[in-house]
Amino acid sequence: MARTFDRTLPRGIRNNNPGNIERTGTRWRGMAAEQSDPRFVVFEAPEWGLRAMARILKNDILAGRNTVRALIYEWAPPTENVTDAYVVAVARALGVGPDEPIGLDRLPALMRAITRHENGVDPYPPELYARAIQLEQTA
Repeated sequence: MARTFDRTLPRGIRNNNPGNIERTGTRWRGMAAEQSDPRFVVFEAPEWGLRAMARILKNDILAGRNTVRALIYEWAPPTENVTDAYVVAVARALGVGPDEPIGLDRLPALMRAITRHENGVDPYPPELYARAIQLEQTA
């Protein structure tokens, strides 16, 4: 799926970056040649943006930030987000308490919840999340 310029779509969906990963100088696999968004990374296709999300979340979980609260406070700091509401929404979507440890087996559900919260919608089928996680493991 190529990047779309439909301004009616949420920014993260337009950028193929459903987690709204900020530009930091990291050269992500699947980054678009033209980085037209001044703040967020633009990816060639949604699976590459989801792959980057999977990589960040996997590394955080393996580093011990393995609760929804710890993950979301890292993902969306309170300096620019209503992080407590974000934590509640993601924990509810996963069916866990905010401070209950989660494992990598919850990664697809966690990614879907973040996509939904960041964009107001989750337009991707489960197979795309599985593909992105596979890409994270191999590319």
